Amino acid sequence: MITLFSIGFSLAIAFLVYSCARIYHEVPAENREFMDPLSPGLRIIWPMVRLFAYYLGEKLSVDYLERVSKHLQLSGLSYIMTAEQYFAIRILSTLFAIGLFYFASLLLDSFSLLYLFLAGLMGYFLPVLTLNDLRKKRQGLIVRALPVYLDYLTMAIEAGLNMTGALSQAVERGPEGPLRIEFEKVIRDMRAGMSRSQAFRNMANRVQITEVNSLVSALAQAERTGASLGKTLRIQSDQRRVERFQRAEKKALEAPVKLVFPLIVFIFPVTFMILAFPIAMKFIYEL
Repeated sequence: MITLFSIGFSLAIAFLVYSCARIYHEVPAENREFMDPLSPGLRIIWPMVRLFAYYLGEKLSVDYLERVSKHLQLSGLSYIMTAEQYFAIRILSTLFAIGLFYFASLLLDSFSLLYLFLAGLMGYFLPVLTLNDLRKKRQGLIVRALPVYLDYLTMAIEAGLNMTGALSQAVERGPEGPLRIEFEKVIRDMRAGMSRSQAFRNMANRVQITEVNSLVSALAQAERTGASLGKTLRIQSDQRRVERFQRAEKKALEAPVKLVFPLIVFIFPVTFMILAFPIAMKFIYEL
């Protein structure tokens, strides 16, 4: 009886493995020649991501895919994954959170459907929080590097170069980061025949930053009115530098306010304990 059960269990496992292999082999091969390389963590789960994206992606609405694609573009991940693959990552994150909580509840011998639902909900929205953090970090890097690139553009324009040449010099000598990648895309669009204003407008749509929108508007106005491009860039550079100083000053003024909570919760109680200990011991010995 045990032998028949073992044979049946082995056949069931073999059939399950064969079915999973057939299902995975139906997923078309992915061409990542023009895509950014995957991180080590994504490389581990990428076969499952492709599987879920292939079978679940076609059931997603077009509006949702367009909205996710826009968020991926703002976060700088549009050349790493598609909207379908991002949804697959959310599903895998949900399953991982549920499985992790289930095994933890077995070890602790305490199971709750409410906590299991909350774990799945947290796993489903964790990629959204990660995507928002990446977007904020990318936008912060762009704002920080913008005055440097504006200085390079101003010097190159005042030296007699056109905008394409000035952008090439700025990209060649400027610091690495997302802004450098965006300027490389602008150069590529301009060399492909796109107008200068449209290329910069596309960059502004990709990054969605107030400072970049101001720069694009100033360049478009200078092109329409025939104003000096070097003078316009110098004004923008000075303004961005002043704004950077104001942001640093604002953060410095916010520091004491942010220190209030750790002071009250962590530092003041310890200080009072150290001061009160000798007094308490003296009262105890006197009694």
